[in-house]
Amino acid sequence: MERVPTLEVLHPPGWAPAVGYANGIAVSGGRIVFVAGQVGWDAQQRFASDDIVAQFAQALRNVLAVVEAAGGESGDIARLTLYVLDRDEYAAARGEIGRHYRELMGRHYPAMTLVEVRGLLEPGARLEIEATAGVP
Repeated sequence: MERVPTLEVLHPPGWAPAVGYANGIAVSGGRIVFVAGQVGWDAQQRFASDDIVAQFAQALRNVLAVVEAAGGESGDIARLTLYVLDRDEYAAARGEIGRHYRELMGRHYPAMTLVEVRGLLEPGARLEIEATAGVP
């Protein structure tokens, strides 16, 4: 079965190019899937590492698993919100984080926001990722 595109990148005229994200995404057709915040633990809720890069990769895999459970794929993700405990720690690891992002998401860049927070519910979590997807 051929997939019907459901996402449209929104880029206001005259704006500088968005690099590594989209300013907005419009979802048409299909259904909207809301993915709860995912931390960098495995399916048994165990952290394999306290490293932000490893936790990012696992948290994004967890987001993708939920989207796939709805019949979607990485290209269906319209929005990602990342909550990090330490903005400087994230910035220092940005190159490695970007490598893992591209391995899992390819060159698909949804609307994204990164927020530094004081704390996360799960002890040991360095970040949390939530998402919205438009699944055909």
